[in-house]
Amino acid sequence: MIDHMGISVTDYDAATAFYDRALAPLGASLVMTVPPEFTGGVKVGGYGRERPVFWLHEGEKQTPPVHVAFTAESRADVDAFHAAAIAAGGEDNGAPGLRPHYHENYYGAFVRDPDGHNIEAVCHKPE
Repeated sequence: MIDHMGISVTDYDAATAFYDRALAPLGASLVMTVPPEFTGGVKVGGYGRERPVFWLHEGEKQTPPVHVAFTAESRADVDAFHAAAIAAGGEDNGAPGLRPHYHENYYGAFVRDPDGHNIEAVCHKPE
């Protein structure tokens, strides 16, 4: 249903350093940057697996922060996302694990990014 989305980050370089590491275990990377002549000098980049679907744009602190959940192919990928995001400076907001109150096979992990956004990786597959 959602084709792509974007969030505001206060320090684009710090945010891309975080997301480069946090999203790598999910097979995603920075796949596009928009030339500054098209953005009025604002840094803008898009992450994805094949095309940009998650955009960062440098700007004011977004209030309230948003929650974004990324699909993981396996529970091991969720675990790897959480470890990579913490190592990249993210704040733990929910260790990897089952959350059956959402759905019986809901396995997710939550981390706050440098701007306080609640970033999640989730796998809906049984073991």
